[in-house]
Amino acid sequence: MTKILITGNNSFVGKNFIAYSKYKDIAEISLIQNKPEDIDFKGYNVVLHLAAIVHHSREIPEEEYMAVNKDLCISVAENAKKAGVNQFIFMSSLKVYGDGPDNSILRTENSECFPSDSYGRSKYAAEKGLKKLEDNNFIVSIIRTPLVYGVGVKANMFSLIKLIDRIPILPFARMNNKRNFTYTENLIGFIDRIIEKKAAGIFIAKDDGSLSITELAMYITKSLNKKRFFFKLPSIIIKIGIIIRPDKFQRLFGSLEVSNEKTKEVLDFHPVVTSEEGIKKMVNGYIIHKND
Repeated sequence: MTKILITGNNSFVGKNFIAYSKYKDIAEISLIQNKPEDIDFKGYNVVLHLAAIVHHSREIPEEEYMAVNKDLCISVAENAKKAGVNQFIFMSSLKVYGDGPDNSILRTENSECFPSDSYGRSKYAAEKGLKKLEDNNFIVSIIRTPLVYGVGVKANMFSLIKLIDRIPILPFARMNNKRNFTYTENLIGFIDRIIEKKAAGIFIAKDDGSLSITELAMYITKSLNKKRFFFKLPSIIIKIGIIIRPDKFQRLFGSLEVSNEKTKEVLDFHPVVTSEEGIKKMVNGYIIHKND
C-alpha cells in the first residue's frame, strides 16, 4: 500500500489532495512545528512537499524565500531520502520561467528558465537542488503549475470573484492575452498518475487550453448569474500598468502560456474537468460560503 506524507499541513492543495486523491493512506505534518531532522519518515513511500512562502502583498526579503522554498525543501528531501522514502514530489510554479516581454513564447517542460522574482528564483533553486539528490532509489518529481483554483480558493482568484460579484462595470473587455490555470481536481489527477507510475522529471499540470482575462471574467460572471458591463482599457494604460505594478497588471492582462503535451504523454493522463466546469464549481462554492 502506498503511504504518503504531506509536508506543510492545512494547505489549499493538501486539503484537495486528501479529498480527491485515489490514495487514502495520507498524513500531514507541519514544518513550522517540526524540524525536518525530527520527522519520522520511515514507512512512507512518497513525500508530497507543499510547504512554501507564496506571493504576499508585503515585501519579503529574497533570503526568506530561499530559506523556506529552497533550503527547507532540500533539508526535507535529504532526511526523507535517508529514511528510505522512494519518491519526493515538489510543487513548483510557472514562475520559474520568469515574467517579461517574451511571454508570448510557448513554454514546455524543457524550456529554459529565467525567473524574474524572488519567489520564482527560490522555486527554481529548489528544483536544481532536488535534482542533485535523485538516484535509482530516490525519485524526484517536479510539478510546475500556473494558478491553482477550486472550491475554497483564496488570494488572487478569490479577489477577482469578489470584484466581479460586487462591481457592475469592469475593464475586462476584448482582451486576447493567454494564461493557463489548474483546477484542483485536475491537479490531483496529475499527482496521482505521477505516484502511480513512479514518474521522475519535470511535469506541467494544467487545464487543457488557456483563457484570457475576458473569458475568465465572463465564466465567473455567468456562474454568479449576474449581469456585468465590461469595457476595454486603452493599451497604453495596460503597458504602463505592467511597468509600474507588474504584480497586478501582469497577472490580469499579461500572457504566460505553456504546453504540457509531454507531461500528458508520459503520464497517459488528460484533465477530466474543463476550465468552464471548474470555474462554475469554484464560484458555486464561493456563493455558498461568502456570508460565512
